[in-house]
Amino acid sequence: MNPDFNLQVQDALNRRVFLRNTTSFLGLSALAGLTQAKTSSSGLPGFPTHAAKAKRIIYLFQSGAPSQMDLFDPKPAIADRRGEDLPDSIRKGQRLTTMTSGQKKFPVAPTIFKFGRHGQSGMEFSELLPHLSKQADKLAMIRTVHTEAINHDPAITFCQTGHQLAGRPSIGSWLSYGLGSENRDLPAYIVLTSFGSGRPNDQPLYDRLWSSGFLPTRHQGVKFRNTGDAVLYLSNPPGVDTATRRRTLDRLNSLNRERLSQVGDPEIATRIAQYELAFRMQSSVPELLDVSKEPKHVLDSYGPDVHRPGSYAANCLLARRMAERDVRFVQLFHMGWDHHGGLPKAVAGQCKDTDQPTAALLNDLEQRGLLKDTLVVWGGEFGRTVYSQGNLSATNYGRDHHPRCFTMLMAGAGIRGGVTYGETDDYCYNIVRDPVGVHDLNATILDQLGIDHEKLTYKFQGRDYRLTDVHGKPVKGVLA
Repeated sequence: MNPDFNLQVQDALNRRVFLRNTTSFLGLSALAGLTQAKTSSSGLPGFPTHAAKAKRIIYLFQSGAPSQMDLFDPKPAIADRRGEDLPDSIRKGQRLTTMTSGQKKFPVAPTIFKFGRHGQSGMEFSELLPHLSKQADKLAMIRTVHTEAINHDPAITFCQTGHQLAGRPSIGSWLSYGLGSENRDLPAYIVLTSFGSGRPNDQPLYDRLWSSGFLPTRHQGVKFRNTGDAVLYLSNPPGVDTATRRRTLDRLNSLNRERLSQVGDPEIATRIAQYELAFRMQSSVPELLDVSKEPKHVLDSYGPDVHRPGSYAANCLLARRMAERDVRFVQLFHMGWDHHGGLPKAVAGQCKDTDQPTAALLNDLEQRGLLKDTLVVWGGEFGRTVYSQGNLSATNYGRDHHPRCFTMLMAGAGIRGGVTYGETDDYCYNIVRDPVGVHDLNATILDQLGIDHEKLTYKFQGRDYRLTDVHGKPVKGVLA
């Protein structure tokens, strides 16, 4: 068959060509287009399962594990025990990583940083966090989070997917699947990454951490790069204008729809949807990334790094702009928190990266009326040990991985501000009261979005899976 004839047939069926040649329908079509532009991508029937406090999540993931003892959970009772061996009654034979299991002694290393009480709640913060401490009455501080994993990759994977082994959907993908998107021109799940100054060459991040796993691939996170173009191929090649790109895409989509009708593969439908989203992102993403119209006082509030694309500060500002545009789940990964040695200097660098921008993000959201329906989460994959890894001096020490207890922060939609939840022992080694597992934390996040975590399931290989596996309860003590 003549190829030119095929193109003529496709053009006759092409939606854009049809509208161009059918003037009587232009007004109606324009109205339909305007209506569609505001239409969200729906999620599952029956979701949300209850009234939601939050419409969206901003998850500030501190990759590498911040030291809870040096930032949030002071232990004055051991201030005079520097260098003493950690008592066996505290360690209780708990497993260690290979990095410290060979040590003959485990010298106690009290923090060298001063703590103070802040806000009407008197919440305790390290001197390293002067800006975030001013947000004390907005925050819920959970000191008793614990995890099953003791090494970085399985621990981050566990936080993201509810399982230590890779392959399951990430939390953002579950939310996209269950609730859909409220902005048809941007992905429901966007990931931003930044390098810390405390330890620039830190643990790597893998794209599978925001994978959709066995869910349809349209629910996977879309990573915005931290160097160069945030999203590749947004611009048309030389000689290709928008109309040409549109015609090419329409022809490609007609082929995909034909194939879909033949084989019924849902991934073909995903491909069609993603091609359309990518086309719309050619306009929406440049507008999102253009911060030139942001007021100077707003930019200044995030600190000088806000002008450096790909920095934590710049990403916090982008997170606020995404919240304004109803992106469902925004996740920032800030690397550099893995401090096995030289912790005092390194953790100070990390706090310089993150303290002011995090506080500015909370204030910015609040001033725009967005904090009331945006849930902000701050934390890493586990904590750090009270004993020093390697040599201990009066001014220097390192800390190994510690999954038994660590601190995370929550703020915004439905969260009780000024609450310090849970208690650890005098060595910040074991939980004394109110433990919170990773599954509990994820159940709490879902609950604020109006999702009963036990009902958000997906059948795969004959089994119903969920983010929280067979565990998890919302942490009622931090909820308003």
